[in-house]
Amino acid sequence: MLYGIATAITALLLAALLSALLRVLALRLGLVDRRRRARPLPLLGGLAVVLSTCLVAAAGGWTGTAPLGDGVGRLLVAGAAVALLGTAADVWRLRTPFLLVGTALAAACVVPYDETGPVAGVAAVAWITCVAAAFRGLDHADGLAGTVGVLTAFGVGVCAAAEVMDDLAVLLSVLAAALTGFLMHNWHPARIAFGSGGALFTGFVLACAALLTRSGYDTVSTVAVLFALTATASTDAVLVLVSRRLAGRPVLRRGPDHLAHRLRRLGPTWPGATVLLGVGTFAAVLVGVLVHTGLARPTAVLWVAGAALVVVLGLLRVPAYAPRRPTEPNGVRTQSRLPGTRGQTRVPGTRGRPEERTARGPSAAGGATRARGEVVGTGAPPRARGDASGARARTEPFRVLRAPRQSGTAPGAPRGRVPYDAESGGGTGESGLQAPRRHLEYPPPPPRQSTSPQVRAPLRIRDG
Repeated sequence: MLYGIATAITALLLAALLSALLRVLALRLGLVDRRRRARPLPLLGGLAVVLSTCLVAAAGGWTGTAPLGDGVGRLLVAGAAVALLGTAADVWRLRTPFLLVGTALAAACVVPYDETGPVAGVAAVAWITCVAAAFRGLDHADGLAGTVGVLTAFGVGVCAAAEVMDDLAVLLSVLAAALTGFLMHNWHPARIAFGSGGALFTGFVLACAALLTRSGYDTVSTVAVLFALTATASTDAVLVLVSRRLAGRPVLRRGPDHLAHRLRRLGPTWPGATVLLGVGTFAAVLVGVLVHTGLARPTAVLWVAGAALVVVLGLLRVPAYAPRRPTEPNGVRTQSRLPGTRGQTRVPGTRGRPEERTARGPSAAGGATRARGEVVGTGAPPRARGDASGARARTEPFRVLRAPRQSGTAPGAPRGRVPYDAESGGGTGESGLQAPRRHLEYPPPPPRQSTSPQVRAPLRIRDG
């Protein structure tokens, strides 16, 4: 008992310390979560959980106070390999199929085939891989994966203690304590993210531990208990898969369609959504523990399955994807409206100021291009200039013209954009253009005398 408390405290403090150190290292190396664009959120937080769990558990086995059995030692080594694979995915952007294949190979080394049989063993490998991938998907909100992992680790640890599997129970208690120390830095607003390495490690160890505790039981009750212990991760995975299939999106493409994302759109804050999912996880894990210990019938898991089904069907009605932009008859998607304009849209293949945009190709109305001498825009905001009294008065807006190339144009006639001057009376010349602005010439400043006592003669000083 005292050893369990000491190992838990050690794992908690070690995980909190390593999380702070790895945060600085991740920021220096530029390893940040690419999905969080508002602020740089460093990764490698899950690596602190992995190191704390492995070091404390290995120290207990090395000192002989809590020796690890063959199955638990193999589980810890396979989990460390999965964590390294997930960390490599964070650094080098490995694709999801590589992660799934690597996790499946690690799970194949842990499943007890002598107790499950070959067919059930293959199904167990597939289930462990899916649970690890589902825990990786839970890392979409601050503190969610850690909270679900802590509650699930306590539940599976109780099941292992009921089966008198002390080494497995100690490993799960160390994992729960390490996750708690990591949550000190990962709770909203998070200062470090979990990452694929920690998420895959946590899901892998929990799934394998739950399978080891249920080895030797009948298939129906085993399936019920395993589902109850991992109900939150399974519900999130089913919701994401169904939503993406209905929307016609790629299954492996990330998006804001997870449990916490949809709950956030219903009103709760990010910590509120995490707390709600934590309460649901606690209820489901409690049912699994009661069924495993014989205090409840396996049919009690039907309540968990019914609640998960209601959550999936209800959250599917919450919009998760941005509406697609409509397309024009020629297949070109319309662009978003320009900032600061009313009723104007960006036309592909145009240039110039927003109020002067014209299409280079055929126009939508008659298919003819604009002539070079046509007025292309008068929607510019009116200019203001100072009058004699210093006050700023509004004048008429500029009229933007394009001068045609005519052979009869006078050599000195202005070309291009000519501003309209209200004082000159406007008017158009023979070239068809507005009269240019009248330039006023100011007289030179009057001379003034120098006030210096050293200078006898007056100097003419020009203002510069």
